[in-house]
Amino acid sequence: MRVEGIPASPGYAEGPLFDLDQPPASYKAKASTEEEQAALMSAIGKAVGRLAALIETADGDAAGILEFHIAMLEDDALSGPALVAIGSGQPADAAWRTALDSEIAGYEASDQDYFRARAADLRDIRDQVLRALNEEGEVAAPPGAILYGEDIAPTRFLETDWSEGGGIALKSGSTASHVAMLARSRGVPMVVGLGAPAAPTMGDALLDAEHGAIIFSPSPAETEAFRQSASAFADRLGAAKTFLTAPAVTKAGTAVRVQVNIAYPSDVEGIDVETCDGVGLMRTEFLFGKTLPDEETQYHAYCKVLEWAGGKPVTIRTVDAGGDKPVPGFTVEETNPFLGLRGIRLSLARLDIFRVQIRALLRAAIHGNLRVMFPMIATPDEYAQAAALFAEERAALAARGVTHKLPPLGIMVEVPSVALAPEDFADVAFFSIGSNDLTQYVMAAARDNAAVAHLNSVRQPAVLRLVAAVAAFGLEKGIPVSLCGDAGGDPATIPALLEAGLRDLSVAPAQLAMAKAAIADAAV
Repeated sequence: MRVEGIPASPGYAEGPLFDLDQPPASYKAKASTEEEQAALMSAIGKAVGRLAALIETADGDAAGILEFHIAMLEDDALSGPALVAIGSGQPADAAWRTALDSEIAGYEASDQDYFRARAADLRDIRDQVLRALNEEGEVAAPPGAILYGEDIAPTRFLETDWSEGGGIALKSGSTASHVAMLARSRGVPMVVGLGAPAAPTMGDALLDAEHGAIIFSPSPAETEAFRQSASAFADRLGAAKTFLTAPAVTKAGTAVRVQVNIAYPSDVEGIDVETCDGVGLMRTEFLFGKTLPDEETQYHAYCKVLEWAGGKPVTIRTVDAGGDKPVPGFTVEETNPFLGLRGIRLSLARLDIFRVQIRALLRAAIHGNLRVMFPMIATPDEYAQAAALFAEERAALAARGVTHKLPPLGIMVEVPSVALAPEDFADVAFFSIGSNDLTQYVMAAARDNAAVAHLNSVRQPAVLRLVAAVAAFGLEKGIPVSLCGDAGGDPATIPALLEAGLRDLSVAPAQLAMAKAAIADAAV
């Protein structure tokens, strides 16, 4: 039986199915209410400890997810109702499951995709504690298995040993989920949106995450065809690696800059600076974890990346909190966070926090080739306000005799108002197209909703037309234009981006080789 889905991380996997939705081990009730409450708190502590241990070996994006989970586990708002229920006579496992299921139901019932996506985080937190409560633990997936179920928790992904292959096949899920992001960064094949086919036997299966499909109980002919496709894909990956250390050039000899996107300063430790043209996007919201970072913390984080780059450009985006990136003590709860107080709007509303980041950036600029860009700009006035704040803080640092430098200031092109009228922003130093948000706003299709995934593509003519318009305006006025969204690392999309006039792409580090190979194969 072949079932079609949506590719979330390209690749191929062949192996036994492992049921992600199997029921957990049974819980052994305690003798008293006090013991039940103590068992729950102990389990929460064990879950926090397990997450903290995972952080030690996690990369930037993964660490940010885990820190968010720890913050939620340590919040009394989750444990409080469960403790009250235990006091009324419920066992710890039932009390915790009821309390979390109530929260999860509220998130799943939301009409906002952001809140529905966060329900997966709550399920993960629920199951982490239930796992700690159940002494028998849970059955581990065999090496090379295809994990199959409704959805998968980020911690389950991080705890899985992918060194012997394997993949992920989800009935629901999202290409924009935390796990999908992790799968792409680590090269784990993943397909989402498979629906709810008749339950297969947990035998062998074939996962084609290049095209988006899974074959249950495959025939010999299907297995042979699958292996040929998998071999061809592996050959392309191997061939792509030969492009890593060379400059990216098309068939026609057109040079294309290829930079990398990073989240944490530690991300650069695994990247050879010779394989890229710099950092096209450093996200700073991941520095804003359980506590707001002070000026020194930010300064040292930015310096680390600038010094690693060795003179190559490093584009740091001011904090893009809000939307799908909540920050405790900074962002606000909204009915529609993607259209609310996020990005530069939030920074301009919280000048106490924004000024700290500005000072850290001004001081760090002397350590390399820094460029700073503002997210979610919609009007020229927003850019003017942000630039004025840099001028004010620069003057204040100069008055104190603090060494600093004013970097070039640019903007993200992710709100359609900018893409439709780039001439209103002719005084910016550069444009960086955020293809993820620009696409979802142009097509009115949430980027984390599998039901409208066919609409959420940069290759939609309306989106490409806006990309081309911004690229043409930048060329005419001498304003550099780049693209730093997921589309920049998609080999199938790169030719269209080059045809639209782009000559500067920023991609996830794991996508560098394939991106350069796709550029080399392009005709422009």
